Amino acid sequence: MPEISAVLIFSLLALGGAAPTQAPNSVTRETTTIATVDRIERSSRVLTAHSEGNVVHTLYVDPSVKAFDDLKVGDVVTVRYTESVVVQVRPNAKLTELQDTTAAAHKAGDTSVVQQQKRIVTIEDIDSQGLFVTYRTHDNQRGVHPVLNKALLKGLHRGDRIEITLTEARAVSIERKR
Repeated sequence: MPEISAVLIFSLLALGGAAPTQAPNSVTRETTTIATVDRIERSSRVLTAHSEGNVVHTLYVDPSVKAFDDLKVGDVVTVRYTESVVVQVRPNAKLTELQDTTAAAHKAGDTSVVQQQKRIVTIEDIDSQGLFVTYRTHDNQRGVHPVLNKALLKGLHRGDRIEITLTEARAVSIERKR
């Protein structure tokens, strides 16, 4: 899952947190991708597909999406799915490596979550235009990532420890390429 880790970090650092007394910053968006179907789990309605660059997508397909029932391995499809990023300042938190929290999300009752990952990092810098964030990880690695949505930067400051949660949820539509 290195692709997911890279996507998480990419999304993460594109984020920002709020002051400790503020609520977490969050952004939910629909994403569209063209991918080739690799695996179909009909009983759980989970689709695994890969897109350009061999990026693997594992998506829960909502029961209202009837096209799922007709899919075959090898089909090229356009999939719209939801994902969210939540950033919260955690002033005294210990830096962590990337953690898969999917099972915990399911246990909490959110069965639409296909994958959820969390990480705590320290923000070192936000460029003056808010286009890039520099951060440090638990193993003192330095990263620089583009900001995908400036709303996630609200209240974020140099030196903040932030918890970033990336949740990939359900597919809301699928169209087979003809």
